[in-house]
Amino acid sequence: MTEVTNELMYELMKRMHTDISTLKEGQNEIKAELNAVRGTMISMQQEIHNVYSVLARHEHRLDRIENRLELRELQEAQARFEPHP
Repeated sequence: MTEVTNELMYELMKRMHTDISTLKEGQNEIKAELNAVRGTMISMQQEIHNVYSVLARHEHRLDRIENRLELRELQEAQARFEPHP
């Protein structure tokens, strides 16, 4: 078995320091990627919300149009039964 010396300990510490630095860099890259994914998800949620808003406006407009058409159909149906001069 080799003797544990200060030089050996120093070399091991240098390797550990290099490994930890590499891990920290990788962790920072992962954080950056997660932030990018989070930003993409937020923008997608906003777009979906915008689509729902547009659909709600269209639904409201269609409801108004349908109400007007029903009133007109009722007027046309009643006009058939009224005497014409």
